[in-house]
Amino acid sequence: MTYPIDIAGLHRELPICRVTDDLYIAAFICFGDQEITVACARELLKLVPKEDYDYILTAEAKSIPLIHEMARQSGAKKYFIARKGSKVYMPDPIHVEDRSITTLGVQMLFLGRDDADLIKGKRILIMDDVISTGGSLLAMEHLVQLAGGTVAGKIAVLAEGDAAKRKDIKFLAPLPLLNADGTEKG
Repeated sequence: MTYPIDIAGLHRELPICRVTDDLYIAAFICFGDQEITVACARELLKLVPKEDYDYILTAEAKSIPLIHEMARQSGAKKYFIARKGSKVYMPDPIHVEDRSITTLGVQMLFLGRDDADLIKGKRILIMDDVISTGGSLLAMEHLVQLAGGTVAGKIAVLAEGDAAKRKDIKFLAPLPLLNADGTEKG
């Protein structure tokens, strides 16, 4: 079963996935879909003028192709990825907790001190593929603040469920929460 959606001028059939017995989501996965990645990156860049931010930040992992393509299209030389684990190559990492609808339990988001130092005093545009509960978004906001940066804006390809009602994010399309039969939750 799939959920039909039009995003950035393209049509896709998103697989429907169970989160709980009474909550299902349409999974937007851009991995391997170069056409949707390029189109969404182009449209995301239109949501916030380049002069309004210094760098873009996203969380690992599904939005990595998007942030890379956004950097390529905009000519940005640097972008940041908050990693879900501390890596040996991260000097003196900083971290915050992240609670996401698609990840069970609590995870952490990490930035190396070298990246945190570049963020300090800068305006950071936070980008994600899908914003639902806002847990990952909030964690990225906290990470930017911990690094000494300022959140310049928040953008996503899709805003799922109540996230589509938020006024503090810009997104390309809304995505409803679903019932087991693929119908939209009321």
